[in-house]
Amino acid sequence: MADGEEPTPMDVGAEGEEAAAPAPAGGMDVMTALQEVLKNALCHDGLARGLHEAAKALDKRQAHLCVLATNCDEPAYGKLVEALCAEHGIHLIKVDDNKKLGEWAGLCKIDKEGNARKVVGCSCVVVKDYGSEGPALDVLLEHFKSNK
Repeated sequence: MADGEEPTPMDVGAEGEEAAAPAPAGGMDVMTALQEVLKNALCHDGLARGLHEAAKALDKRQAHLCVLATNCDEPAYGKLVEALCAEHGIHLIKVDDNKKLGEWAGLCKIDKEGNARKVVGCSCVVVKDYGSEGPALDVLLEHFKSNK
């Protein structure tokens, strides 16, 4: 992303992925790629979860990517995050469910069978460090380039 370019927020729904571009990594869609990138960033301690941590990371320009849940309780919350992303030129992806975003961000317990239990909703997650690069990150970066 060059200086002066404003990234546009993208709505990515679960049922009919508006931005599910065919990916080079074996047909990985944007939501699957986002899930893997968030899991990898979580392992490398590169996530800021919640409004307070996210706002600090966005203001310090430490963020590479911001994920916002559309079913947030407070409309001002979404406006603040969108404005900070637009001001600092940070990519923004919107998902439809905050419980799903909380699970992807590691805000849950995993039982013996590997199922998520006690999932806490999270309306905003910021990726400060992608961790290791992989095909999922390539899919997301390609998605950002195609939707400038």
